[in-house]
Amino acid sequence: MKMLMCREATRLMSKKLDAPLGLQERMSLKFHLAMCGACKNCNHQFQLIHDAGRAFEHQAPVYPSDSGEGSR
Repeated sequence: MKMLMCREATRLMSKKLDAPLGLQERMSLKFHLAMCGACKNCNHQFQLIHDAGRAFEHQAPVYPSDSGEGSR
């Protein structure tokens, strides 16, 4: 298994928030995170931001469209 550099690990952290990683990617990232405290913290922060964004998405107010209704 090829050891990931932090830049590639960060790319995979971001990618996994949008789509499932392949087996090789998951294993490489898991190994890297076990060895790299900075990336482990980064991964945690990515997950917090992602979760907060999803929560906000469901709470955001819905504004009327700019279709011209109500404005004269």
